[in-house]
Amino acid sequence: MTPGSEAELAEAIAGANGPLCIQGGGSRGLAVEGDVLSTRGLSGVELYEPGALTLVVKAGTPVAEVETLLAAQNQRLAFEPMDHRGMLGTEGEPTIGGVIAANVSGPRRIQAGAARDHLLGVRFVDGSGQAVKNGGRVMKNVTGYDLVKLMCGAHGTLGVLTEVSLKVLPRAEASATVTVTGVDLPGAIRMMSAALGSPYDVTGAAYDADTYQVHVRVEGFQDSAAYRSAKLVELLSPSGLAEVREDAGVLWKGIRDVSAFDSRPGDIWRISVKPSDAADLAPRLEAEALQFDWGGGLIWALVPDGTDLRARINVPGHATLVRASQDTRARLGVFQPQPAPLAAISAGLRSQFDPRSILNPGLMG
Repeated sequence: MTPGSEAELAEAIAGANGPLCIQGGGSRGLAVEGDVLSTRGLSGVELYEPGALTLVVKAGTPVAEVETLLAAQNQRLAFEPMDHRGMLGTEGEPTIGGVIAANVSGPRRIQAGAARDHLLGVRFVDGSGQAVKNGGRVMKNVTGYDLVKLMCGAHGTLGVLTEVSLKVLPRAEASATVTVTGVDLPGAIRMMSAALGSPYDVTGAAYDADTYQVHVRVEGFQDSAAYRSAKLVELLSPSGLAEVREDAGVLWKGIRDVSAFDSRPGDIWRISVKPSDAADLAPRLEAEALQFDWGGGLIWALVPDGTDLRARINVPGHATLVRASQDTRARLGVFQPQPAPLAAISAGLRSQFDPRSILNPGLMG
């Protein structure tokens, strides 16, 4: 089913006789049992005010279309959403609704915030087929703001997004990346923490365990980026060979999309921990490959098929199974099991928003 309007979507949900698999462009591969209900028919820009840094767009609009529109006005989605297609081997088209439903955020999250931090308002259809509007179109209008954030990251289990209102930001005039070579993981964590704790407004801090390289990014006006990158070279040089890479766009796209794992067999896990715990945790994972983002707080792990990586985690955090067979997903679950009190709250919310349990049933546990 591919409704062409919010009214058609509401009618489809209200008339559903069984579970529905909610999809945007189908690029993330999180298929669940049920009839496929796609938002691709809900596409187009409703409102764009560059001067107010505000964009209102239908949920099925391709992310590429949104980024092209913003680039024409020298603006961007500051939270830098990743593209899962290379990693998952899918051919769909990422949509802005899918990005918001999954709270997809890239390397710049450490400086600009996550997708939910840029979400001003939403329209969605709940599991009863009722259309709901929440939030506003400008930052000062925060009516129902908590509900807006609740929908961001719910993965379609509380309602199907039909429209999102976003705060956008100007594109940086220049970007510079400092790469430090020959650093082990404990040293990399210390180095990234030092960079993030410096006054140089770092917008990316990642570590490639295969090449033993730390990458630290700054953005802004040309002179400012040059000055801050030079200062970071001074700060980080005692720990390794540091140099400035003037144009590292391809590098950061690869970090954002974890492109190094694309053609390698095995399961892929996404692990969130305190950066200070990353160095102790990494050896326990016994992974075939690791990539670290967000200063060490985000770990991507490539492991043999069927590995229960959660059983190896001995620090506070959570692990999401991003790529695996359907059997492994069914056995281990995609998302980290919630503690009983939180699970009870989640179940209560789902019973209110989706009393028939038809929206992506079982996806969140």
